[in-house]
Amino acid sequence: MLVRDAMSTVVLTIGPAHTLRQAARLMAARRVGAAVVLDPDTSGLGILTERDILNSLGQGQDPDRETASTHTTTDVVFAAPGWTLDEAADAMSHGGFRHLIVLDGAGPVGVVSVRDIIRCWAPTRRHPAELVG
Repeated sequence: MLVRDAMSTVVLTIGPAHTLRQAARLMAARRVGAAVVLDPDTSGLGILTERDILNSLGQGQDPDRETASTHTTTDVVFAAPGWTLDEAADAMSHGGFRHLIVLDGAGPVGVVSVRDIIRCWAPTRRHPAELVG
């Protein structure tokens, strides 16, 4: 199976000036664990994840004052839609992250997460209570 088959095509994009609270609200509303940060001044892509927001809160920082630009990962590993899920999982495992921005050409076309990969690899979707036994 390929990344294009597993990725979410709902790509939440935010700007570097969004506060962490604004980013968290948008991520919660879209039910995604990461936002792609587009900085028009640098023409670069970055990613802000729920882990980044939690780390900031854990350090006692104010989510209404902290901006995405301060917490964005800009050293991003990108996936291609034609990658296998094994390739994506390997990149995530080696890099220590849970999301990959999927690029096709110049722009993001999706995001693939560890959860997406597990969902595809799981033989069936069963309720957790059925797995105890």
